[in-house]
Amino acid sequence: MQVHIRKARVTDPQSGYNDKVVDLLVEDGVITKIAASIKSEAGTVIEAKGLRVSPGWVDVFADYREPGYEHKETISTGLAAAAAGGFTDVLLAPNTQPALSSKSSVQYVLHKAARNIVNLHPIGAATKNTEGKELAEMLDMRANGAIAFSDGWRPIQGANLMMKALEYITAFDGLLVQMPIDEALAAGGLMNEGPVSTALGMPGIPALAETLMVYRDIELVRYTGSRLHISGITTAASADMVRKAKADGLAVTCSATPYHLALTDDILKSYNSAYKVAPPLRNDTDRQALIAALNDGTIDCITTHHRPHEWDAKTKEFEYAADGMAIQETAYNILWDALKHSSSITQIVSAMTAAPRSIFGLPERTIAKGNVATLTLFTTEDSITLVKPHSISINNPFKGISLSGKVLGIINNNKLRLNK
Repeated sequence: MQVHIRKARVTDPQSGYNDKVVDLLVEDGVITKIAASIKSEAGTVIEAKGLRVSPGWVDVFADYREPGYEHKETISTGLAAAAAGGFTDVLLAPNTQPALSSKSSVQYVLHKAARNIVNLHPIGAATKNTEGKELAEMLDMRANGAIAFSDGWRPIQGANLMMKALEYITAFDGLLVQMPIDEALAAGGLMNEGPVSTALGMPGIPALAETLMVYRDIELVRYTGSRLHISGITTAASADMVRKAKADGLAVTCSATPYHLALTDDILKSYNSAYKVAPPLRNDTDRQALIAALNDGTIDCITTHHRPHEWDAKTKEFEYAADGMAIQETAYNILWDALKHSSSITQIVSAMTAAPRSIFGLPERTIAKGNVATLTLFTTEDSITLVKPHSISINNPFKGISLSGKVLGIINNNKLRLNK
């Protein structure tokens, strides 16, 4: 494979070419030339107004539902959505049936994703079948391809079990991923507790259901000396606690979703269950605090929390509708549309490239001559309107809405995929 990328602005703070407009030549999966101009017509030529190139983007938490829930999403359709969204690497949630809590289940999803242009990295279950009762064989899963450990959408509730999980993974420098939800405090809630929930007459989920869990888990990291990634923080208080934990030298990192950075609970005045997510959408004070935390590096990564559902799961009374959005295909566009006046494109891209690769131990991918070509091609100047998603799910509320920016394609594993 040979690809000639013309007049692309490099967005990669780790590269000596950062913010420079250059030509790149990719041959057999390697960047062989970088120059102001390259005379070559061989292979595929890529050029576009405002073209940018960055290291391949990483989604640190997505759910493809296979095995067990293939009617919601399969590994094949999920990876197709990821590729269309500009992701070259995806960390897979363990909430399948059976859960990814054994060597064989980890090997199964790796086999299903083999030879795809997108790299799939399974997150192994921290407890057996994500039931929160006893630890899973994490070391065995680690030896067979699990990149980190989590109970995913069913975060570990017991403090003693959480402490044991953190202690267990220290033996091999593992990483635990935890969603910040105290299920007892969140029970019965449908949206963020506040003026909007009161006006709508809907039971609220207090911010305390998140912040109490964040505080507890940070203190357990302080006690065990282990490593923790908090996936999907939503409140100003959570950001402040993570910021302080980092200042204290703790191995605590965190991520936020595009929709928590873009939306507030005001949108639920429509009673549209498409916007029902867990953790819930918060108020604008929290949203602005998340943007500030992204800009100052407190929020390390962007996570899509891609959680696909079929029509029956979402199109019903708000109380009974399933949580989650399937937005992997439009994640970048949601971010850029919401943050283009408050955050730099370099900061946003860094949260999808260098930071997640460092935290989760993925190979470093920097734009330099002789390096492996794992690249995302995109622009900040164009726009898209998603009409026909690659995901088979129906719960992308941004479908049919014009969004800023455009992903043009990805290069990875000596393969090229261009969006039409």
